[in-house]
Amino acid sequence: MAEEFAAEGHTVEIITFTSQYPDFLFPGTTQMNDGPNPTKIPIKRMIHSSNPFNWPKVGKYLKKKHYDLVICKFWMPFFGPCFGTIFRQLKKNRHSKTLCIVDNIIPHEKRIIDKPFAQYFVNTVDFFIVMSEAVQKDMNKFVSNQPVSLLRHPIYDNYGELSSRELSITKLQLDKSFRYILFFGFIRAYKGLDLLLAAMNNDYFHNNNIKLIVAGEYYGDSELYENMIANLPNPDTVIAHTHFIADDEVRYYFGAADLVVQPYKSATQSGISQLAIYFEKPMVVTDVGGLKEIIGHEKGGYVVSPDATEITEAIIRYFDSTDQSEMISYIRQLKQKFSWSTFYNEINRLQADAGHE
Repeated sequence: MAEEFAAEGHTVEIITFTSQYPDFLFPGTTQMNDGPNPTKIPIKRMIHSSNPFNWPKVGKYLKKKHYDLVICKFWMPFFGPCFGTIFRQLKKNRHSKTLCIVDNIIPHEKRIIDKPFAQYFVNTVDFFIVMSEAVQKDMNKFVSNQPVSLLRHPIYDNYGELSSRELSITKLQLDKSFRYILFFGFIRAYKGLDLLLAAMNNDYFHNNNIKLIVAGEYYGDSELYENMIANLPNPDTVIAHTHFIADDEVRYYFGAADLVVQPYKSATQSGISQLAIYFEKPMVVTDVGGLKEIIGHEKGGYVVSPDATEITEAIIRYFDSTDQSEMISYIRQLKQKFSWSTFYNEINRLQADAGHE
């Protein structure tokens, strides 16, 4: 998005973290991406999310910059005091307007601090963008008179060119005689990997040379999933790449996949759907949150209940009787709809409608 603003002639700066999460909130192995800088746009590491003495300093920096618009993502109430304090400080310049793009206002794993922390932040924002109807409904519990607009999440197009199946299979050292299902992303309880592993407990996959790739780091106890894999009649139908997937490797996982499955038990929207669209991969998703709003049942994939049996049936249907080329064609149409230029133009329109030109 920053690059889209820059391409339209705006001066853009990205402010990011020196420390994003305290250890007790971060179950992964590292908070840092050691890959190359993803953009030529200036990036400043300034924000320490759990150090209250840092927040006014960041706010004062932004206040002096006198930016017309400051955009913030919000996905977890833990960040409410940090972002809220920064926004309060920067708005003292009586010029900068604040926009928040909300992933979740109410988190998947709830805590007693959620509502007051989120409310503290919400009160500092001039207008909001949400990316699913579920979050739009949740925002009604927090906003007073600030506009809340629904825009679909653009595709992620910053992971390189599409990779051929042949190259991807080689890079990941897979067997080209198999077809592959992909579960991608951090592994957390609400994402339903246990449902997908239960769905794999079917001889169909072994008999038809189909394997599941689990690609992503465990964010929680891994024992449940590892036991489920070990107890499958054919454990080798699951390939576990349960580590952090570097940005420059993402395209190979999607390039190798025939089908992406998101068996979520709860959701608002998912960036994985947008990744699948970018890489032109049909999906099986569960009927939770905004997942079904993106692909459409029997259009870009299948929408099912968060139930192992239904997930199994949808996967088998895809491999056995679906016109896969037709689904891929539909996904390619979605790529145009979810472009960053469309998202940028909508932000400009919302600014104008709200009197924030």
